[in-house]
Formats: sequence, structure tokens, C-alpha cells
Amino acid sequence: HEVLVVVSKMKQYIKDISEMNTSEEVNQILSDKIRTECEKAIENAHADGRKTVMARDFR
Repeated sequence: HEVLVVVSKMKQYIKDISEMNTSEEVNQILSDKIRTECEKAIENAHADGRKTVMARDFR
């Protein structure tokens, strides 16, 4: 699957708040988590009869 995050920004964020490095495997795992959350949000939008995914669909 395609990586859905800006890897350099994610790695820098982790480095900035923890001074830790990030392994390459994190990229795919985080992208998979994003996919799962997007799929849930899409289902919520469909259930409300909308064609637009909104912030509230992620709650």
C-alpha cells in the first residue's frame, strides 16, 4: 500500500518531542491506521446520508 503520511514530518515530530529515531516499519503501520480510521469515517458519513467526510466522522 501507498504511504499516506509525510514521512519526513512524522520522523521530525518524533525526534523533536522525544529525541528518538523512527524505524522504517512505522511508515506503513501508521498509514494502515490512517486507512482504518478513514474507512470508519466514510461509513459514518454514509450512515448520515452525506457524500462529504467531515471532522465529526472521525469521532
